[in-house]
Amino acid sequence: MQQRQLGPFTVSAIGLGCMNLSHAYGAPPAPEVGEALLHRALDLGVTMFDTAALYGFGTNELLVGKALKAHRQHITLCTKGGMAGVSFPDGVKRVINGRPEAIRQNCEDSLSRLGTDVIDLYYLHRWDKQVPIEDSVGAVSDLVRAGKVRSIGLSEVSAITLRKAHAVHPIAALQTEYSLWTRNPEIAVLKACEALGVTFVAFSPVARGFLCGDLRDVSTLAANDIRRAMPRFAPDTYAANLPLLQGYQAMAQEVGCTPAQLALAWLLHKDSKIIPIPGTQNIRHLEDNMAATQVVLSSEQMQRLEALINQHTVKGPRYNAQNSIEVDTEEFV
Repeated sequence: MQQRQLGPFTVSAIGLGCMNLSHAYGAPPAPEVGEALLHRALDLGVTMFDTAALYGFGTNELLVGKALKAHRQHITLCTKGGMAGVSFPDGVKRVINGRPEAIRQNCEDSLSRLGTDVIDLYYLHRWDKQVPIEDSVGAVSDLVRAGKVRSIGLSEVSAITLRKAHAVHPIAALQTEYSLWTRNPEIAVLKACEALGVTFVAFSPVARGFLCGDLRDVSTLAANDIRRAMPRFAPDTYAANLPLLQGYQAMAQEVGCTPAQLALAWLLHKDSKIIPIPGTQNIRHLEDNMAATQVVLSSEQMQRLEALINQHTVKGPRYNAQNSIEVDTEEFV
């Protein structure tokens, strides 16, 4: 596996997003299936694992912690706080809370679930706009000084917010959605990361499955699949985007790789400071994804890909109105 730099850590060029082993895309697999996938990722050379307090309201961290405990010294363990499940009379609900006391508690809870004394990379999962970013990052910097966190990351923030945070404490990584069909980081975030020496971590690098080419009918998605609430996966909008796959799959055939590998290879070729973190519940898909490091793209092929799928050719925004309010990223209009 090729290696890349993630803050102070040297990690696999492709990491593993662990969310959908417990959360978001329909029914999660049985814990033993998730453990087997995590172990196979280790076999394939993956050393960066990305989870969060939110995923499965803690069950994902429990799964990751148990499966990787024996390998803790050989991996870079990343998790997130500032957004977690909170119990209410009518059930557990997602709450964004960037107050220092909430962040400290989130971190303690994550350390316990992960079964570790220190988190390698701790992200602020969302910026709580009721709390100055300087205060939230200051709370995480206190955790660094206490030896409970080794480095700090941010998720779904703008270039302006990144610079404010970086002035409080060096930010090792910024994570947000980035793929051929979600190009928002190109507005300003990627340039800010380069200027500040921040690694960019790309989640949903295969466009939540669109760029794998297998999902043709969104009516087959499970009732609790988060994509059902995303504008691009509305039946009419998704149908309008499907014609993009014809040329895209033809390019994958030309390059000699799978569609998913083409999406990941594009990111790997885009910049050596980008680390994609695809997630999957399927070991065969995992193996396919990790082989993307072997795909070679020419400059001409990169240009053709970008001309085919971009913010002008893709229909629909990535989030609905409520989720758009919760993120702090520059958006193409």
